[in-house]
Amino acid sequence: MKAVGGRVKARIENHHNFAWKEIHNGKEVIVHRKGATPANENELGMIPGSMTAKGFIVRGKGNPDSLNSASHGAGRAHSRGECRNLFTQNDIKKELKLKNVTLMGGNTEEAPMAYKDINEVMNAQSELVDILGTFQPRIVRMDK
Repeated sequence: MKAVGGRVKARIENHHNFAWKEIHNGKEVIVHRKGATPANENELGMIPGSMTAKGFIVRGKGNPDSLNSASHGAGRAHSRGECRNLFTQNDIKKELKLKNVTLMGGNTEEAPMAYKDINEVMNAQSELVDILGTFQPRIVRMDK
């Protein structure tokens, strides 16, 4: 926050690909959210699109049919292998420039074009979360 001259208004965690001990239907179970994030009632969360698509700040509805979960992002439209064949670093640079995003790290496997339309994904989970706001990525840090 110091680097961009901002201040923290709220902290939101976006855990995914973790396992938790939880109570569901009166039983203690282990819930492993692969590609999902907790969306307990009134829990704040963040659901990103791609490195160039908007993300969403959400409040969980605690839907028991989803084990109090929601997607943790847009999800892939193309596999990592497909991305290596479909997209070049130049394709990614053009998309980043078009959307005014600075990328640190990353590779063609994480190309912005590899992901589903985040608006469609959000519309499909209206029973899981309420949308509180959106944000547009400007600086993205990814592993190489």
